[in-house]
Amino acid sequence: MKKNILSLAVLVTAFVFVLPSQAQVKFGVKAGLNVNSFNIKNVPMSIDKKNRNGFFAGVTADVTIPVVGIGADISLLYDNKCIGMGGQDTADDGTTEYVTTHKTLHYITLPINAKYTIGLSSLASVYLATGPQFSWNVGDRHWAPGDIDEGWELKSSAFSWNVGAGVTVLNHVRVGYNFNIALGNTAEIDALTTAGAAVKGKLKNNTHQISLTYLF
Repeated sequence: MKKNILSLAVLVTAFVFVLPSQAQVKFGVKAGLNVNSFNIKNVPMSIDKKNRNGFFAGVTADVTIPVVGIGADISLLYDNKCIGMGGQDTADDGTTEYVTTHKTLHYITLPINAKYTIGLSSLASVYLATGPQFSWNVGDRHWAPGDIDEGWELKSSAFSWNVGAGVTVLNHVRVGYNFNIALGNTAEIDALTTAGAAVKGKLKNNTHQISLTYLF
């Protein structure tokens, strides 16, 4: 399965860079909202997931072949995602309390999406997009929430897949929705709780994204 996904990513990337010379290219700025949807596996204690919002911002290049409607968009973004966990924490005196901890993830991301555009009129068009995204962690990679002595270690890089759609108005303003699907673990843990229980878990973070782009 992973080999098939990687092969598809290579094909999408290759398609982007062999677009014909008559393709139209526009540059712009993009920003938007991240809404996380993460899950945790193989962690023995009860943990409440606390999805929190983040944001992304950066520059983008939009490539379209006239008439055909096939094209691509390539962006370079700063990507900010915040996740949280809640659970019981045991103090040194044996008392427990409910504690919520949060972690902000900082990435530089490179999404490369193939795009198909359908013109509705001279004023608006809609598009469908899909493609790979490459991310590099540029923040602190350690997180020790709750009663875990040694916490989660975030991966230094991540590979994911985008599926999205949106509308472009007046050829300059674009509003889009994208679902970013993690194809590997975002973080892993191999530690002990304060009670001495072994914890070997995995965390995977998918993201809903709403974007606003202005093309020059």
